[in-house]
Amino acid sequence: MLRFVTQYFGFLKAVPGAALVFDAWLRIATLFTHPDVSGYIDSIEREVSGWDNICTGIHKYGGMRFNCAKHELGHIHSNGLLDMLFTREMKKQLMAADDRVTHHHVFKNTGWISFYIKTEADAAYAVNLLKMAYDGYKVKESVSACN
Repeated sequence: MLRFVTQYFGFLKAVPGAALVFDAWLRIATLFTHPDVSGYIDSIEREVSGWDNICTGIHKYGGMRFNCAKHELGHIHSNGLLDMLFTREMKKQLMAADDRVTHHHVFKNTGWISFYIKTEADAAYAVNLLKMAYDGYKVKESVSACN
């Protein structure tokens, strides 16, 4: 469904608040249709937001954004879709290692990946992916608190 909406109604992201309203609708739909996924999203948010120098907030296209200092580690849409940016080489390695990691649902020819959280094991893997990105930013530069 998200693919359909982004393909045919993607132009609505230019309308202020439209993506946030759509994501709120996704959250409600997910609560009713897959309440376990909503719980996994909440547990990931609790885990990652407890890491040093992590700031959370609403992503501009909906869902929860995780930043390490000024760098976005990734964001989770309210239907359990985790989007993250890695280097293209790391993306290639992740996709080769696990077929659940796919090209980003919009930005296919970039380092962005998409990963659907459907099970408890997926939620654990999502935390591992976020930790990989987090550790990468900590190594690249001295991370300071959120600005």
